[in-house]
Amino acid sequence: MESQERVYTPYRGPFDPCPPVPFKTYVVPPNQFISFQPPDLPQFSLPEALRLGTLWPALFSPYESKQGGR
Repeated sequence: MESQERVYTPYRGPFDPCPPVPFKTYVVPPNQFISFQPPDLPQFSLPEALRLGTLWPALFSPYESKQGGR
């Protein structure tokens, strides 16, 4: 599977007063890589699915906030 994190370089205008940001990142959710839901996908147990936020391991994204304590 492809990496879920993408990187891009934001536009910097010639009169932008802010210091330049070299790059920004964003996460593409895993459902964007699956064009249809195949039958008999493996499933998490109910308590684990509630903790992780999805029933199917193929749709789990280990997103971690870069905000620190948020």
